[in-house]
Formats: sequence, C-alpha cells, structure tokens
Amino acid sequence: MPRRSGPPTKRRPAFVGSTLVIASGKGGVGKSTVAVSTALSLAKLSPGSTGLGRSLRVGLLDLDIFGPSVPKLMGLDKAGEPRLSKNGQLVPLTNHGIPTMSMGYLLPPSPDTGSASDAPIVWRGLMVQKATQQLLFDVDWRGEQGGPEAEEGAGGGSGLDVLVIDTPPGTGDVLLSLTQLMIIDSVVIVSTPQDVALIDARRGVRMFEKCGVQVTGMALNMSHLETGMASAAPLEVFGSSASFDKLAQELQVPVLGRIPIESSIASGGDRGQPGVLQNPSPSVESHAAAPSAPRVFATMAEAVWRDIQRKRSLGGG
Repeated sequence: MPRRSGPPTKRRPAFVGSTLVIASGKGGVGKSTVAVSTALSLAKLSPGSTGLGRSLRVGLLDLDIFGPSVPKLMGLDKAGEPRLSKNGQLVPLTNHGIPTMSMGYLLPPSPDTGSASDAPIVWRGLMVQKATQQLLFDVDWRGEQGGPEAEEGAGGGSGLDVLVIDTPPGTGDVLLSLTQLMIIDSVVIVSTPQDVALIDARRGVRMFEKCGVQVTGMALNMSHLETGMASAAPLEVFGSSASFDKLAQELQVPVLGRIPIESSIASGGDRGQPGVLQNPSPSVESHAAAPSAPRVFATMAEAVWRDIQRKRSLGGG
C-alpha cells in the first residue's frame, strides 16, 4: 500500500468561513455552556459591529463524542436524527437560529425517555477518530435552517461565517485529530478558579501551542457570585481569581471574560433555553440592565470576532 509522507493537509469544513474552538484540559468547567452562549452571542452581534453589514451566520458543532451536551443545552435532545442531503452529508438541526451538529443526534433514542442522552458510547480510538472526521467534514452547513436549500448545490445557502466547536476535556484523540486536520482560526480556553482546573488549562494552552495554533484568550467560568448590592464586593465562591490571572499573565494569553455564577445560566441550559437569550439586544452597551453573564458573553463574542477579522486582514488562513 502507498504510504503518505508528511502530516495531512489542514482544511476548513466546507461552507465555513472561520472556526472558533472552545476547549479546556479539564472536564466540568462549563465548556459546553460557554460554547453555546458564545455561539448565540456571536449571532446577536449588531450588523454594524461585524464589518459585514449584516449579522453573522453562526453554527455550533459538538465534538464531545462520549458526552455530548449541545442537544440538551440547545433544546434539541428529542429532535430525532438529522436527515441526509442529496450528496450524503448530514444536515444540521437548528434551534434559536443556530444550526448544530452533535454525536447526540446520531444515537438511537431511549425507549423510556425518548432521548439519546442516556445511551452510552463504548468505542475504541479508531472509531472515535472516524466519528470526529465525519462530524468535521461530512456536515452541510449551507443555509441557516439546514433546509432544502442545503441540498441544491449551486444557488443554495452561503454557509457560515463562524463555526463554534465544543470539544471534550483532555488532550486525547479528538483534540489531536482536530488540530491535525482542520484550520483553526481562534481558540478560547475555559477554566474555573481552582488550581486543579488551572493545571489542566495550562496543558490545554500548551497543547495548542505545540500544534501551532495560537490561543486567542482565556475565560474564567463560575468566577464569582454577584450579591446585587452596590456596596458589596462579588463573592468568589470557588476561590480567588488571582491564580487564574497569574496563569494568563505567565502564558501571555488575554483574559476575555469572567463569567459569574447565575441561576439563569444553569436553569436555562436545563430547559434548552440558554441564559443569553434573556436579552435579545445585540449590542454590548444595551446589556447594562441585564444579568451580568449575557453582558460578559457579548463582550467575549466581540473580542473573538475582532481577532478573527484581524487574522483575516493579515492573510492568516
């Protein structure tokens, strides 16, 4: 058999302009919630701030093969299987104006709950790598609704401006396949304040650097609890953010946002109604009267999109 010399050629998924990876070396830091909230916040940016004269077309890909969370968070956990386009590609399932794809859509539903969320995936490495490649490159992202226009080819939808990719914890097969096969435009590393999470966040940053991918910034999730009293300082429930700030400074990675603990984020995710949907206004300034988390995600979305535009202007990717 012929042998391939050198690493595989990196490429973007078809009909995708730019890619944003949400990652962390640690599980349980709220990475999927951050990915969903960031995708929705990107889509809510005002047309005047995108530089395109229109809102961004944003998609969301769940690459957590063993523990997909996007179907539940997006209210699509009982939506059924995605259909196939005429060319055999998966057509995304859409809710809240965001087309999504996840391993969770491809599992058989439980006869008891009607959901695939409790179906275990027991696979070895090669099967995981194959599933990762199919989710990356066998999805037709044309058309915001993933509708019939996605099957028409010429004259169909124009695809996505940004594909947000939620990744599993650790630095294993999925992350390795992602960095080897795909052009990545932006990476956000998510952590919580505890040292045990920061240790793995450092590994995540170093892993992307080793693979030649620049990390755009870090986000501190569950940073603090706001008391609602103007005179009271926020409560750092899970510990001081000093270690996080020190790590970001040491790694020379910007801090994009400090996401507070808010019940609307947790309860909204459970209902498939993400908390950032509370305030429909697209501008950062108009979030002043809203809960803090939507305001933080709006600021993060603007920072990420500026970084992507800057890289485009420099001819990157």
